Amino acid sequence: MAEIDHFMPLLMQHEEEGLLCPVLSHGSVHFMWIKHSNLYLVATTNKNSNASLVYSFLYKLVEVFTEYFKELEEESIQDNFVVVYELLDELMDFGFPQTTDSKILQEYITQEGAKLEVAKSKVPTTVTNAVSWRSEGIKYKKNEVFIDVIESINVLVNANGSVMSSDIVGSIKLKTMLSGMPELRLGLNDRVLFALTGRDKGKTVTMEDVKFHQCVRLSRFESDRTISFIPPDGESELMSYRINTHVISCHIVLHFQAKGQFKKQSVANNVEVRVPVPSDADSPKFKTSTGNAKYVPEKNMVVWTIKSFPGGKEFLMRAHFGLPSVENDELEGKPPITVKFEIPYFTVSGIQVRYMKIIEKSGYQALPWVRYITQSGDYQLRTNV
Repeated sequence: MAEIDHFMPLLMQHEEEGLLCPVLSHGSVHFMWIKHSNLYLVATTNKNSNASLVYSFLYKLVEVFTEYFKELEEESIQDNFVVVYELLDELMDFGFPQTTDSKILQEYITQEGAKLEVAKSKVPTTVTNAVSWRSEGIKYKKNEVFIDVIESINVLVNANGSVMSSDIVGSIKLKTMLSGMPELRLGLNDRVLFALTGRDKGKTVTMEDVKFHQCVRLSRFESDRTISFIPPDGESELMSYRINTHVISCHIVLHFQAKGQFKKQSVANNVEVRVPVPSDADSPKFKTSTGNAKYVPEKNMVVWTIKSFPGGKEFLMRAHFGLPSVENDELEGKPPITVKFEIPYFTVSGIQVRYMKIIEKSGYQALPWVRYITQSGDYQLRTNV
């Protein structure tokens, strides 16, 4: 128990020496830590532990505490230390993660002390079930599943207009309102699946760094690429993935010419182009073919906002500034232009939900709904000036 006393001096020492890293060691004890707000969450081990498991658990702790306390910081821990102890008792046993789903924990660990005592005598069957993320006896009048495919594009374009790096980070989110204990099977246009089954027609995608919710049967996915699962009730993230691909970017030059190089049927909403300007610029004047442009002096940038940007369209903006002094460009640097946007009903990668099968012993009819959204991630365009 006293080992944790060595953590902060060790952390400060490594920080001063510029050798700070996620794992710190003191003798035979290793500290694995993360920082959230003004808190350090630290796990200790004297074995060759699975570091990925430990860090996944630490981030899960942050997620659960945030669900309970809204904000996770020093004050919220002090105000709720009884609940924290109760949660830690259920989240981990003998160094092994146990029930980590906040929705299930909230069934028997509440903020009121009186309810905590009652809960100890009767633990929900969910905790001892093989399906610990879903309660039994759930009923809905109308059975529906909503599927959101959300992709963020990260792009870095150099001053010559060449794409230096680009990738797509995606996630598939569910909102499940189904009765009973249904089994769902999700089909995607996965290149590996199509190769296994001998089908290569149509567009397929190769997903990397795939991460699943604990409900997905991993052995089934590894054997035949079927995404089979009993879903949590309500909202959840079924999976996340990354796709390395060459993304066609919008072409923007310094007199602010923007063209939507995506298909004409799609429309980008709430487009925001942020163009950096010198810190001593003044007397701004703007002329735009669409949208609104404004100067934000505290951030040294022009923000051009376009509510609706159809594919294939081209818009222009001209800006005029006075430069009362000449400053050293090298000292000030050349920040990149950044772009924000959201394109509904469209995915850059071309990933598609081919089917969603819902199997439940009572045989009720259910409706699956699918929605696709592409949004900007870290989208930067470098300039020469």
